[in-house]
Amino acid sequence: MADVSSIASLATGLSQANLQQAVQTSVQKTAMDIQESSALQLIDATLEGGKPAPAAPSVPSEQVGSRLDVMA
Repeated sequence: MADVSSIASLATGLSQANLQQAVQTSVQKTAMDIQESSALQLIDATLEGGKPAPAAPSVPSEQVGSRLDVMA
């Protein structure tokens, strides 16, 4: 009888390990999908109408007075 219970215990343990691996794989795939989506959004945000965003002026004085920051 000890052999039967140890075989059943082993089968249960293997089943749990397989389930745990499947869950971990699913969670990792979901995380990678979210990361891919975030990366694509970031890339899209850096492009304006399919063109690269204009480079900032190399001389800081060209930027002075060109923007107005307003906080409400």
